[in-house]
Amino acid sequence: MKKKLVVLTGAGISAESGIKTFRDSDGLWEGHNVNDVATPEGWHKNPALVLDFYNQRRKQLKEVTPNLGHQILAELENEFEVYIITQNVDDLHERAGSTNVLHLHGELLKVRSTKNPNYILDWQDDLNFGDFDDSKNQLRPHIVWFGEEVPALDEAITLTQSADYFAVIGTSLQVYPAAGLIDFTSRETPIFYIDPKPIKIPNLRNPLEVIPEVASKGVAFMKEKLLNQLQ
Repeated sequence: MKKKLVVLTGAGISAESGIKTFRDSDGLWEGHNVNDVATPEGWHKNPALVLDFYNQRRKQLKEVTPNLGHQILAELENEFEVYIITQNVDDLHERAGSTNVLHLHGELLKVRSTKNPNYILDWQDDLNFGDFDDSKNQLRPHIVWFGEEVPALDEAITLTQSADYFAVIGTSLQVYPAAGLIDFTSRETPIFYIDPKPIKIPNLRNPLEVIPEVASKGVAFMKEKLLNQLQ
């Protein structure tokens, strides 16, 4: 039976593909204050701005490709039962070939009803005013904005609790509740922490391997370490 590798990924793994993160630019995301484009309040204040913002992000996503970090995680499915929990809203993990991807913060290529959270559609092109669900309710980006509940959190916790190995890649460990997932690992579960600027993880009792590299180099190093443990 394959060992279970559970991986928490953040913006750092997609940054190498050219997708920017607001945490690198003083609270601005592609030139916009996150409160204007990533909160329910921003949506109610200026929905036209929000729709345009995510339309532009959707176009940007079509212009980028998975990088080596994404690809190696997909390749690890040959040796491990790999589950990816991502804070990213892009589809780069899926495009690289990963088959078990849980999106904590929603998906850029999906939209949902403003009234029925279970009404979700795949969506490749622009989302505009007048794009409705079956009950004539406006559709919105399928994104978990700041201040909203994280519907996939319980599933993420269950996966984390069952991990034989746990990896944290390209995330600041500052955004909750995702940052708290590491606390649900079994105390014996080895943890790999890949980030060019790793922080100190308080109260961690697990075996920890810190890899202070960008995602692509760090994931390659982690793969080597994991394969050595299988021998």
